[in-house]
Amino acid sequence: MSARTDPNLGLNYGWSTGESGWAAGMDANLKRLGALVSLSVKGRHLSAPPATAQDGDRYLIPVNATGEWKDKAGQVAVRIQNTWDYYTPKTGWLCFVEEEAKLCAYTGTDWSVGVSL
Repeated sequence: MSARTDPNLGLNYGWSTGESGWAAGMDANLKRLGALVSLSVKGRHLSAPPATAQDGDRYLIPVNATGEWKDKAGQVAVRIQNTWDYYTPKTGWLCFVEEEAKLCAYTGTDWSVGVSL
């Protein structure tokens, strides 16, 4: 059976025993889980990737993004193995924004600013 994709986090599942592609698919699942579970980002106003980003850094990409983040507005950018991975949020995802100490929720079109913590 071919792997399927769950509709919430986009994780792959359903491989048959010994099916080709399992290792790569599982690696992608683990990267996605590490990036998105208990989502906390450094900020949401930085318009271009920081020059000194460290693996594990996460940001919400704003509308006016430039450079490598251009055309990625609203997505979650995650630095993994010295490269940026991008994840498109689903309605209802929650995210803590560290620089503001605020919780945000994805409305389906944008990240809303929530309560200060």
